[in-house]
Amino acid sequence: MTDSAPRPNLIYIVADDLGFADLGCYGGREAGFGPVSPNIDALAAGGLRMTEGYANSPVCSPTRFALMTMRYQYRLRGGMEEPINSKSKGNPRLGLPPELPTLPSLLREAGYATALIGKWHLGYPPAFGPLRSGYDAFYGIMAGGVDYFTHCSGKGDHDLFVGEEEHHEVGYLTDLLSQRAVAHVRERASDAREGRPFFLSLHYTAPHWPWETRADAHMAPEVAANLFHLDGGDVETYRRMIHHMDEGIGQLVAALREEGLLENTLIVFTSDNGGERFSDNWPLVGGKMDLTEGGIRVPWVAHWPAVIPAGSTSTQHCMTMDWSATMLELGGAAAPAGHALDGVSLAAVLREPAQTFERPLYWRMNHRQQRALRKGPWKYLRVDEHEYLFDLSRDARERANLAKRHPDIFEALRAQWLAWNETVPPIPEDAAVSLGYSAADMPQR
Repeated sequence: MTDSAPRPNLIYIVADDLGFADLGCYGGREAGFGPVSPNIDALAAGGLRMTEGYANSPVCSPTRFALMTMRYQYRLRGGMEEPINSKSKGNPRLGLPPELPTLPSLLREAGYATALIGKWHLGYPPAFGPLRSGYDAFYGIMAGGVDYFTHCSGKGDHDLFVGEEEHHEVGYLTDLLSQRAVAHVRERASDAREGRPFFLSLHYTAPHWPWETRADAHMAPEVAANLFHLDGGDVETYRRMIHHMDEGIGQLVAALREEGLLENTLIVFTSDNGGERFSDNWPLVGGKMDLTEGGIRVPWVAHWPAVIPAGSTSTQHCMTMDWSATMLELGGAAAPAGHALDGVSLAAVLREPAQTFERPLYWRMNHRQQRALRKGPWKYLRVDEHEYLFDLSRDARERANLAKRHPDIFEALRAQWLAWNETVPPIPEDAAVSLGYSAADMPQR
């Protein structure tokens, strides 16, 4: 993109609990019905696929805080919940403060039309909500998960909204979100062609539990009392849920193409964290709630025909807030003076995917007192009282602990993590860890 080129439309697609290898373009197996993700795979083939990209957290709402603020989620009280749960309803502290600059609020100030279609999970009205944090329009859910057909949360509350008004609509949630996204693009198309671009957050709940495909409306009464759906699901159902999302993304891409907008639209696809019960994280170990690679390394696909060379791959280290910072820069917006961002723009990598730069990445979790630092090929990790050092360039499964073989590297990275940890607030004693299930429900990974 040159300085005189029009600013791109921006579409930020976030799946929920998708595993690193669930997609065909990341080595995922075909399902019994065929390819699981042909449309996302086509975006990767026509654009950029990141092989060492990460989520800001191994659990949903903390990652979403980072996506919105472009800062480490640990800077906000709500971002230290793992994750925000229904008990936070009405709590004026546990959410995204409306006065805080966000990606959509800053893009809106720069002239973008902004909308969120899908999952919010950053606190409940009246204190919090998408319309209070920079979005012009919202269609979706406030909670962390709902039934795909009744659109009720685990507490039984109906949770589908247009703006802040409760909205009742018959349909499978994944399809409803896709249909709204397509309609929104068509509504914005004329303005976009005339130079007022749009920013669309399309945040699916798929393939998050309960395990319901488009054909499973009859299951809604069975899972109403426990949306964790601990006695249900299977790999084929899970893959079908991903496929439904993929079909909707294909419809969205088709609408962009028909409206003449695809060439100058940046589409970014990712997951909020690593996979859960039925996901495929190969070759990684662990999943949701873990700071092992399976919990935080996620798919990152970017498609922008005007700029990104087709068929590109990148080994650049990055995390959720970096992609948000990238969109901020590409949209011609900037953070207010004195409001430093932790996210680093990847705009140069989009233009030349072969280039990389050093990008240390930090994590911590209240759950099991986990901590992690990725720097170059090395990863420092702590889980419970155990500490590790891994060379991820040779051992992505984190099986060979090199802490004793390379004590100098281990101590340097450990000290670097401790120094970083002093720059963010401590985890408060009342911060919640909400697991939903334990080894009593299923064997550990």
